[in-house]
Amino acid sequence: MILCCGEALIDMVPYKTQDGIDTYRPLPGGSPYNSAIAMGRLGAPVSFMGRLSSDFFGTMLVERLQKNNVRTDLIVRSKQNSTLAFVKIESGKEPQYAFYTEGTADRSFSLQDLPHKLPQDLHGILFGSISMTMEPVASTIEQFVRTQSQRTDPNAPVISLDPNVRPVMIHDHRAYVKRLEGWISSATIVKISGADMEYVYPSLSREAALEKVLSLGPTLVVTTLGADGALAIGRRKDGSRFSATAPVVPVKVADTIGAGDTFHAALLSYFELQEKLNRSALAELSEAELKEALFFANKAASLVCTKHGAEPPTMAEMDALEL
Repeated sequence: MILCCGEALIDMVPYKTQDGIDTYRPLPGGSPYNSAIAMGRLGAPVSFMGRLSSDFFGTMLVERLQKNNVRTDLIVRSKQNSTLAFVKIESGKEPQYAFYTEGTADRSFSLQDLPHKLPQDLHGILFGSISMTMEPVASTIEQFVRTQSQRTDPNAPVISLDPNVRPVMIHDHRAYVKRLEGWISSATIVKISGADMEYVYPSLSREAALEKVLSLGPTLVVTTLGADGALAIGRRKDGSRFSATAPVVPVKVADTIGAGDTFHAALLSYFELQEKLNRSALAELSEAELKEALFFANKAASLVCTKHGAEPPTMAEMDALEL
């Protein structure tokens, strides 16, 4: 079981009607939410934890989780409004976002909303994205993750972080980076895009930035490089390093919304389905196993790019993709 926690919101995505009128259509989204949907479609056991509105957008979000095999018993409902994110899409560029979050349900997730008991089969926790730039949700998840990362028992879950940086939500770069490095030190896996590394460590080369992240404590650091595929470096218990790369899968791109979220989800799903989602197993991965995991994640990310909006692939679609 993998637990995804953080924002669940409505993406207002540009849409042109049959009459040629430019408008927006509401689509369920949010980085951890998209990842949960992707895991459910890939057959990995998954649950979502957070606070969602009881408005019709919140109901849309919950029902979509349920239809995609995501457990919803750790979701708290409230009368606060749902978060909205308006998306700007330009060919050849990363999507741009404008967030409307004041007083909304998902950002109001508090310590009192945390479950008293976690699933017994909990193997992994996924967190990150804009939920870690808003209060009180950021502090709530931060404390939850820190507590779980400090566990030393054999069943301690893997902690996986994707910063998914949105500069528009960050008001103090230095303070954000300092806090981010604390989350990295609690993580087993850090998935970070090339663009995110450039934002976090603008004066460092890609290689130096990766080494910096790895030095903070995670076992595995994975970076997505757009058309250049994916790269991962890891550290074994004896201090030795291992690494792997995997190429991107060429497809006709509709848009890239949800690509990073799907990559992260597929990577964790692969480890879960291969019974490798535990701290000891990740430190003992062979480079061939790591490459296979990266390629699986690349396939999933490529397939989501063939659709408009964050529509992750099913395992059947993964199997049907001709390479």
